Amino acid sequence: MPNLALHRFLSQLPKIVFAGALLSVAIGFALPAAAKNPFIILQSTTSTQNSGLYEHILPLFTARTGIDVRVVAVGTGQALRNAEKCDGDVLIVHSTADEIAFVEKGFGTKRHDLMYNDFVILGPADDPAAIKSSTTVNAALQKIVSSQSRFASRGDNSGTHKAEQRLWNAANLAPDSASNKWYLETGLGMGATLNFAVQADAYTLSDRATWLAFANRGNHQILFQGYPPLFNQYGVVPVSQTHCPNVKQDLAEEFTDWLVSPEGQKSIASFRRNDTQLFFPNAD
Repeated sequence: MPNLALHRFLSQLPKIVFAGALLSVAIGFALPAAAKNPFIILQSTTSTQNSGLYEHILPLFTARTGIDVRVVAVGTGQALRNAEKCDGDVLIVHSTADEIAFVEKGFGTKRHDLMYNDFVILGPADDPAAIKSSTTVNAALQKIVSSQSRFASRGDNSGTHKAEQRLWNAANLAPDSASNKWYLETGLGMGATLNFAVQADAYTLSDRATWLAFANRGNHQILFQGYPPLFNQYGVVPVSQTHCPNVKQDLAEEFTDWLVSPEGQKSIASFRRNDTQLFFPNAD
């Protein structure tokens, strides 16, 4: 004799299928439509993200083109490595020599100057190494070494860390955290390193934009600034589709073209914090 429960279930199956279809239709109407905009992934240095620049310029680009830009903000060294592994469509970083090498190795299509600002040396207001009176970057760094005043380095292969290393090398100095207790490598991003420097009463090097956007300043202030070696250039590089077949090179180049166009450059120049311009466009 057939199983009565199974017989009842089979007799109800058309109704169940019909009800399920209606439910599926209802759910389909209830769910929000999937995002329709195409998007690209921007591998970026942290300073541009921390400053708030992208919140200002990316909506303008999306409104113009319908292309969304998703930002991955890491140190310049990590951004370059991510792009080499095809984890991004375009780069905005600040280490010109490394950007040129990236293109020469076939990872990027072309590098463009985008904008600049500068680095500043920050420290406690009482300035224990007396760097404020220095007339050269070399002299300021030599005073920090001579006084063995604490210095917080990012130590993370970022654009800022690379710039710091160039400055030490130019002054014929080579501080080492293993042998110099006053030289403190954080291995952290700029914001976290600034927090550490404030807590440790240490000097540090920062891009000006991140410092102006930074809230937890304590008694720290800019003590040395305005000299040519502190110049900080940013570049933009689309990732090559030859190297990364799945990269959205056309969209990345459309974004790049907009950034270096008069409209994009104007949008960068108009970005301010506390009535201070943070980046100065200089596309070639």
